[in-house]
Amino acid sequence: MSNFFEIIKQNKPVLVDFYATWCGPCKMMSPILEDVKKELGDKITIIKVDVDRNQSLAARFQIRGVPTLALFKKNQQVWRQSGVLQKNNLIDIIHNYS
Repeated sequence: MSNFFEIIKQNKPVLVDFYATWCGPCKMMSPILEDVKKELGDKITIIKVDVDRNQSLAARFQIRGVPTLALFKKNQQVWRQSGVLQKNNLIDIIHNYS
């Protein structure tokens, strides 16, 4: 978990996918996130956090539903939304905070 806090300190945006293995919509997000990473490359870091394995982290960020996506920049959460997002919407959001 200490790794998590090191990662979100980066100058570039860090997209965190709070998910659960049993969650159907979470499974739909995986290929979308892969496409976002392919398109944006080194401009973004994407990490996945399993809320069942990281309950204290999920509680700290008040994750109530999955998937929840949160965008961090320089240790600050700048955006957050629950539910499935399409690739283009997600890329637009990331560009807004880059």
